[in-house]
Amino acid sequence: MDNIVAIVLAAGKGKRMKSDLPKVLHTLFGRPLIEHLVDTLISMSINRIVVVVGHRADLVQKALAKYGDSVEFVVQEKQLGTGHAVIVTENALSGYSGDILVLAGDVPFLSRNTIERLVALHRQEKAAATVLSAIPPDPKGYGRIVRIPGGNLVDRIVEHKDANPEELKIGEINSGTFCFDARQLFPALREVKADNSQKEYYITDVMAILRHKGLKTAVCLATDPDEALGVNSAEQLAELENRFADKSGNYAPAGGRGRIKS
Repeated sequence: MDNIVAIVLAAGKGKRMKSDLPKVLHTLFGRPLIEHLVDTLISMSINRIVVVVGHRADLVQKALAKYGDSVEFVVQEKQLGTGHAVIVTENALSGYSGDILVLAGDVPFLSRNTIERLVALHRQEKAAATVLSAIPPDPKGYGRIVRIPGGNLVDRIVEHKDANPEELKIGEINSGTFCFDARQLFPALREVKADNSQKEYYITDVMAILRHKGLKTAVCLATDPDEALGVNSAEQLAELENRFADKSGNYAPAGGRGRIKS
């Protein structure tokens, strides 16, 4: 894929995992969560893959060392939210003016086809930012997509904890996967404030900032909502493994280990 860089967020501890192990290193089908995503990105010939590490960074770097120069690392010393995690990559990406994918390292079943659809719509709309959305059976806990009526444009993303009763009725959720115009991303990130219930800098706030600047912010709906599923607890991890082990076409053994088809 031409002129695109991927930033993979892998700095979090994952408090609800009940383990000191970085969340992205918990295993799914015998492999760390993050490996499934990195394999998909490498299969797409992404120009650069930058992994943001933080909590027990050495373990994540060691786990991904087998990818060699295909993966590079940036350290987020303090975990101050997803927006902060992305802005720490600014120096590493200095001078780059193409598109940037931002992906969570704990979303293992995101397919190549879905990522390509996201990038294609982003470029078709000539958007400054595009979010991948999904409509799961139960949107509880996820940020909500507030669309502009008609078309593929989005007004803002509201985190679940900050949503009002009307916004909580929205079934379309933020998957945590984005495509940004690099020229617009970092200036907007510097305007993000930590004035929310978590006191963190959210990458989602970039959408509203860009929209208020008169720039296009778009949304691409995933055809399979299961691809947006992340992991926040040991129970969710077990459920995810069971779901995809039974789901035709999404899981195939490779060399005795699980591998996701892209």
